[in-house]
Amino acid sequence: QVQLVESGGGLVQAGGSLTLSCTASGGALDTFAAGWFRRPPGRERDFVAAVKRNGVNKYYVYGTRGRFSISRDNAKNEVYLQMNNLKPEDTATYYCALAADESKLGFGLDSDYDYWGQGIQVTVSS
Repeated sequence: QVQLVESGGGLVQAGGSLTLSCTASGGALDTFAAGWFRRPPGRERDFVAAVKRNGVNKYYVYGTRGRFSISRDNAKNEVYLQMNNLKPEDTATYYCALAADESKLGFGLDSDYDYWGQGIQVTVSS
């Protein structure tokens, strides 16, 4: 059973940066596509970014492109989300997820993901 643990969240001022990490155990990361989702307070969980197994093909939700960057290190079994120029509207619980089938990765559907982390809080103050 694959388990995911997020780290690197916290409180940051607007304009600041954070890097989230997701460590996978119980399975080889290079057999999965990876994604990040977030749930703002009082709202549904939304897609943020995803990366295919090859680490090259990446997808971002509009509004984060240019500010956020997803990457992966298959040797370390880790996925990262570098977040720059953070805004108060980026405040959310962020979730890491893995998908065995990456054919529909660009649609950003959480139903396409097989494993999820427990989530980590990111709070951006104005």
